[in-house]
Amino acid sequence: MAAGLLEGKRLLITGVLTRNSIAYHVAEQAQEAGAEVVLTSFGRVRRLTERAAARLPAAVDVLELDVNRSEDLEALAEALASRWGGVDGVLHAIAYAPEDALGGAFMTAPAESASVAFQTSAFSLKALAAAIAPLMPTGGSIVGLDFDASVAWPIYDWMGVAKAALESVARYLARDLGDQGVRVNLVSAGPLGTPAAQGIPGFDRLAGLWREQAPLGWDVEDPGPVAAAVCFLLSDLARGITGEILHVDGGFHAVGAPAI
Repeated sequence: MAAGLLEGKRLLITGVLTRNSIAYHVAEQAQEAGAEVVLTSFGRVRRLTERAAARLPAAVDVLELDVNRSEDLEALAEALASRWGGVDGVLHAIAYAPEDALGGAFMTAPAESASVAFQTSAFSLKALAAAIAPLMPTGGSIVGLDFDASVAWPIYDWMGVAKAALESVARYLARDLGDQGVRVNLVSAGPLGTPAAQGIPGFDRLAGLWREQAPLGWDVEDPGPVAAAVCFLLSDLARGITGEILHVDGGFHAVGAPAI
């Protein structure tokens, strides 16, 4: 990451669970590029986040945020206003679907599980943006992590539906926040061996498609290119970009894959 690319930027980064998380690598690269960073976590996993945070180049605080709790969102906004007075960028790296909504269970998943996947993985982008946008009176950047929702993937099921909703939510946010100078974009990443991905039944089978088909190749153990793209979108170099889905997948989306 180019030194100074994010100099002076105040960034809120969600989704750090371990050092394998994409969000961790975003935080690491952002700090190296000059940004000041705050992380979020909640509940029992907060210890894991704090442990990972201790390995970052500079010390960071971890603030409480369950994105489905309005009181947490309000408290987060108040804490950031008190700390910085404003925010320049946000990474939304939050997704969850119950086990019975994944792994080939599309036809049997209950409505409640689909609803949980939608609220946590898609509606939460709007909820987070609504909480933080008032802290961006002169503009800013909101970036979310996506997985290409233009087709139906094996095993991805209701999380795929939630990602399709996320893409739509991002477009509507780009429309409604543009007058304020707030940009909203997504990075559609190829499959990576993150803690979240490892919880998806059959993940290795899905990831194998990228290794075989991506024109540039694809390393499921290297989140670096995805993190770099996020940092670009958080920077002023992307000041004319909003409502975009930037694919960082080794070119897989351009060529597709054989039926499996």
